[in-house]
Amino acid sequence: MAENGGPPASGVRIDGEGFLLRPWRPDDLDALLRHADDPQVPRGLSDRFPHPYTRADGEAFLAGRVVDFQHPVFAIEIDGEACGGIAARPHAGEKAHSAELGYWLGRRHWGRGHMTGVVATYLAWVVPARGLRRIEANVLDINPASARVLEKNGFVEEGRRRGAILKPDGLHDLRLFGRLWPG
Repeated sequence: MAENGGPPASGVRIDGEGFLLRPWRPDDLDALLRHADDPQVPRGLSDRFPHPYTRADGEAFLAGRVVDFQHPVFAIEIDGEACGGIAARPHAGEKAHSAELGYWLGRRHWGRGHMTGVVATYLAWVVPARGLRRIEANVLDINPASARVLEKNGFVEEGRRRGAILKPDGLHDLRLFGRLWPG
């Protein structure tokens, strides 16, 4: 059993409209490098997502040294290759009913509506599978497309942490979004 009483994510495959959500595999390395090593991809992400994205970074990620694959961390597969990722990092203790959502997608697939469907499909699985009541997500002010994905999936902007993130081009606000599910 995984945290929050849910099943481990290792054998899960979720078919969506035009995409598949599945666990990452060692043979995803070349596709991961192709999509992750793009300077536009990490612009709106945390520094845990490096640039340049090297073979060593990809190998460390796929080996579970960057994220905990016991949590529901999935590859987004489109056209037969992994081209992005989505995960819900669970909180602990008095916040164990909640998790932080994070996702990214290779630039070749931007602007096609994939992420709205990916997030909806993922939430439909992860919320009941992990017994969650709240999902939250942080979005940099320079990433309005990500904010729209969340809003289309029922998230509400709950606040803004002004100047919370320092990127090479200066300080940025961090927008907090949340969504609740009945218990």
